[in-house]
Amino acid sequence: MAITLVNPEGLPQVDVYRQVAVATGSRTVFVSGQVARDAEGGRVGEGDFAAQLEQCYLNVATALAAVGGTLDDLAKITVYVVDWTPDKMPLLVAGIERALAKLGRTPTPPAATLVGVAALAEPDLLVEVEAIAVLD
Repeated sequence: MAITLVNPEGLPQVDVYRQVAVATGSRTVFVSGQVARDAEGGRVGEGDFAAQLEQCYLNVATALAAVGGTLDDLAKITVYVVDWTPDKMPLLVAGIERALAKLGRTPTPPAATLVGVAALAEPDLLVEVEAIAVLD
């Protein structure tokens, strides 16, 4: 595998992401920010943060599959959340877990950054996920 994910001693030991991702593969894949839109561009989960996040992850998985990758190849994700507050964390985790269940996957969470934003490209969007993967 091209990615080694680590939570080193001396840093907080978190379960939902890893502090460090070491990439040794030969192809780096940059996935544009994915939002809650289906393959036809239709809205998914309007007003439902967890449903939108689920769709974002499914879209990232689709993008990676198109180039021969999976969520296991993720080195880094960045999640942009409109009006982020810590009370949204259970919904964030639920959305990710639902996507992983649909995909039948349980990858180790990659390095991650969560950014609270005032707005995204369209007013109905609550979350956007961009990703970096490394493939052998």
